[in-house]
Amino acid sequence: MPLSSYGTACRGIGLHGPCECFGYNEIIVTALPTLFVSHGAPTLALEPRATGAALARLGHELPRPAAILMVSAHWETERPAVSAAEKPKTIHDFGGFPAELYQLKYPAPGAPELARRVEEVLGASGMTADLDPRRGLDHGAWVPLRYLFPDADVPVTQLAIQPHLSPVHHYRVGEALRPLTQEGVLVIGSGSMTHNLREVRFDAPEGDAAAYVREFQDWILRTIERNDVAALLDYRSLAPAAVRAHPTDEHLLPLFVALGAAGVGSVAKRVTDEITYGVLAMDAYLFEPAHAATRDDDSRIADRVRVPSH
Repeated sequence: MPLSSYGTACRGIGLHGPCECFGYNEIIVTALPTLFVSHGAPTLALEPRATGAALARLGHELPRPAAILMVSAHWETERPAVSAAEKPKTIHDFGGFPAELYQLKYPAPGAPELARRVEEVLGASGMTADLDPRRGLDHGAWVPLRYLFPDADVPVTQLAIQPHLSPVHHYRVGEALRPLTQEGVLVIGSGSMTHNLREVRFDAPEGDAAAYVREFQDWILRTIERNDVAALLDYRSLAPAAVRAHPTDEHLLPLFVALGAAGVGSVAKRVTDEITYGVLAMDAYLFEPAHAATRDDDSRIADRVRVPSH
C-alpha cells in the first residue's frame, strides 16, 4: 500500500480540534504505519549523513500524524511509563560532545491526552502504566524527529522500555498500542540496529563495517521480510553474532514495539542501512500494517516463543 493511501486525520482522543480527535476534521480509514529508527550517536543531529537524509525523505512521504508516540531506548523503567508533559523539554542526556549539540532544541508540544490513552490501552491488555508529568524528550526521540518532522509542530510524547524484560514483552506492548495507529498516532521505536559501544571507531573510514555487523543486519532483514516474528523475538539465540551486536539489548527492544504495533503480516520497507563508526548499524524500517492480521494471531506467535527475561 503506498504511503499516499493513508489518511491524514484522526479519531478518538481529542487535543484541541473541533471534532473528537487530535485536531483534524477527517477520519482515518486505514491504520498509520509504524517505524523503527536507529538514532546512533547524538552527533547525528549535526552530521546527517545518509541516515539523516533518508529520515528527512521519509518525513516528507509520511502522512501527517495527529500525534507521535516515541519509544526510546534511553528511557528505562521497571514497568511501562508514559510522559504526560505538556511542553516536554529537550534532554541532552550525553556528555563530551561539541558545544553546539547542547544548544539544539526540539520544542514540539506534548501530548498528555495521548499519554492517558496509552495508559488506557495498556491497561486493557493487563499492563499497568505510570504517567510521568515531567519527562522530556531524550536524544533517542528528538534527534531522529529533527529529520522526520523538522518543524516540531506535531504533538509528541515518550513511552519507556523495560530492559529487564524480554522482546516478547515489548512485542506485546506494541500489540496493545495497535489501536492508536487507527487514531492518527505514529508509533516510532528508536534504538539502534547494532549497539556495541566498546567497538566504536570514531576514525573508521566512511563505508567501513565490521563483518559481523553486516551479518546481523542481513539476518534481521531476511527474517523481517519473511514475517518470522517468532524468530525475531528469539534473536539472541538465532541471529549471528547477536550478543556481540547487542551486549545488552535495550537498543533493539523498540523494534519489537514497532513490530507489535504493526501486526503480523505487516509489509516492511528498509529505509536505510548505513553503518557509522565501523559498528553502529543505522537501519530504519517502515512497517505498513496488514489489515487482515488479528491480535489473537500475534498473541499465539508470542506465546510460542520462550526467551530469557533479559
